[in-house]
Amino acid sequence: MLIKILGSGCAKCNRLEQLTREAVAELGLTAEFAHVRDMDQIMAYPIMTTPALVIDEEVKCAGRIPAKDEIKGWLGV
Repeated sequence: MLIKILGSGCAKCNRLEQLTREAVAELGLTAEFAHVRDMDQIMAYPIMTTPALVIDEEVKCAGRIPAKDEIKGWLGV
């Protein structure tokens, strides 16, 4: 599983990454994380605002920090 956090590295982006890592750990999953900060790479996704969460190249949310339970649901468990 490849999880990407799209954003400049602001506090919201970092919080989204932290919550996602916690959700992965709590579910006992294995995932590779990438924090995409390059604006050209971010613009390749159909989002208007950051932070954004991409799981296996599918955008799950953008412009907000979802609840950990919501992230767990997207992780397919």
